[in-house]
Amino acid sequence: MAKQTAVGSRPKKTKPITSAKVRSFQKRVLDHYDNHGRDLPWRKNINPYRVLVSEIMLQQTQVERVIEKYKEFLAAFPDLAALANAPLQKLLSIWSGMGYNRRALALRSLAQNVVDEHKGRLPSDPDALRALPGIGPYTAGAVMAFAFNMPVVFMDTNIRRVYIHEFHRDRENVHDDELIPLVEQTLKNVDPRTWYNALMDYGTMLKKEHANPNRKSAHYVRQSPFENSNRQVRGRLLKELVAGSQVSAAQLVKRTGMDAERVNQNLSRLYEEGFIKKKGKMYYI
Repeated sequence: MAKQTAVGSRPKKTKPITSAKVRSFQKRVLDHYDNHGRDLPWRKNINPYRVLVSEIMLQQTQVERVIEKYKEFLAAFPDLAALANAPLQKLLSIWSGMGYNRRALALRSLAQNVVDEHKGRLPSDPDALRALPGIGPYTAGAVMAFAFNMPVVFMDTNIRRVYIHEFHRDRENVHDDELIPLVEQTLKNVDPRTWYNALMDYGTMLKKEHANPNRKSAHYVRQSPFENSNRQVRGRLLKELVAGSQVSAAQLVKRTGMDAERVNQNLSRLYEEGFIKKKGKMYYI
């Protein structure tokens, strides 16, 4: 999966597309959804909390892996109040295998904020959503569209892929500022929740059946390999510590087979970030 990063190149001005082309595009995307739409658990029994959990999980994690963890997570933490009170060890144990564990802490922090400041109800205002821990422009837009069915404009990897393929396939270095007006124009006269679900599935199909259109984006950066990365070291350390016992750095080096210097560096970071605790030479959650 590619990371996305802003760039400083000046985007071209986007010309409006004709009404006929809008209708043709909408029909193509919606027809694909009618015939090949994915059966995903977060598209059923929709409520803001379930949508929020799915969107945080889907950040930098493949759909197939999220499907497995989503059901387990909701069984353990069925609502914001339950998540706000989640013990860290249980939270990380259930999150284990998803990667990017900061998301789990941010999600719990968000739940605590909503319980304390919003009477346990997720805000239906984009600005209020963006003020919550772990919520950026995309996640705020996705929650507004999928949870509240509001016609907001937002961008993600799949959406970007669709609009580059359909409207800029012969271009390179396509900037999001050129795509956002197209997203806005083609959002009109459609049900937002259905439309964005359709865009996500159409974009997934394009990735499988075509050379990835996102390579033509000005924001495309290939993600660094996971193998032997600090993400891998952190994941292995947390997996050992989630088991529940107090463990020394030397024991963790032996158990994980990782380099001692990197184990110590990552233990220090995990401690500073609030993932783990330390007593003498022993680490624990």
